[in-house]
Amino acid sequence: MCLTFILSNCAVHHEGATNYGYRREMSSDVARKPIRKAVFPVAGLGTRFLPATKAIPKEMLPIIDRPLIQYAVDEAREAGIEQLIFVTGRGKTAIVEHFDTAYELEHTMSGRGKALEVLDPTRIQPGNLVTVRQQVPMGLGHAIWCARAVVGDEPFAIFLPDEMMVGNAGGKGGCMKQMVDAYNEVGGNLISVLEVPQEEVSSYGVIAPGKRVSDALTEVTGLVEKPKREDAPSNLIISGRYILQPEVMRVLEKQSAGAGGEIQLTDAMAQMIGQQPFHAVTFGGKRYDCGSKVGFVEATLALALQREDMADEVRAMAKRLLAEG
Repeated sequence: MCLTFILSNCAVHHEGATNYGYRREMSSDVARKPIRKAVFPVAGLGTRFLPATKAIPKEMLPIIDRPLIQYAVDEAREAGIEQLIFVTGRGKTAIVEHFDTAYELEHTMSGRGKALEVLDPTRIQPGNLVTVRQQVPMGLGHAIWCARAVVGDEPFAIFLPDEMMVGNAGGKGGCMKQMVDAYNEVGGNLISVLEVPQEEVSSYGVIAPGKRVSDALTEVTGLVEKPKREDAPSNLIISGRYILQPEVMRVLEKQSAGAGGEIQLTDAMAQMIGQQPFHAVTFGGKRYDCGSKVGFVEATLALALQREDMADEVRAMAKRLLAEG
């Protein structure tokens, strides 16, 4: 069961929508629709970070001076995405409030002569942020399916905010920007992948590669979840960014529970391979697993060392701590 709300200056409420109007066939290159919408599954409980996440959504935990969700939203905007769809749960209202107008704060700051530009990344055009309530934790696939009425008949992006993706300096932009560029070239469905050492593949979902289209673009012929090292079809692991066609919603609607008794997005994508074009984009950048405590600390240090206003001090601090070790 899912509830849908729209955050805007207008009191708009969608409830019980069921006529989604899915496309029955893939669009031709001429009729290819742009990627305008993105789904952010943010209903998780964040139990690995308790007690910090008892009252604060894990997506609001800060990497230096921005919450984790802000980095994902910034990446989406860079890719030209217009509408943000947050699939939330109980106790997650702070995520939406972060992107709302804080009148008292702005009034106080203005009265004290403080610049408001620092709040610019949190501003969303009215009507461009939609929240959907996932009332029962039934897996990533179910969370995506909860957004079906808002996604409608359009291809859409998916961001897993726990996975922070930082593009290489001087590269081709963030992860989703690279994926949208690839989508404009080949269309269909795309997933982001990263190359890892062969001994690490058993910890991740891995693609079975087909034809190599370019240095960063590979056809996908299959998906294998946490294979044994000797059985892995490649060392290309699936990371937390996707571009999918709306037909995936029909697959999810009929899909039975998989691993852990949950509706798995990977199972739905596996059914679509061979039915629609499916490619992997090898991300030119760095992934930080902010769903783990060590990954969260790594992301904080890495980004701090990239900032001119604090890099020297952080580097000196790290050396001192290591020396004290």
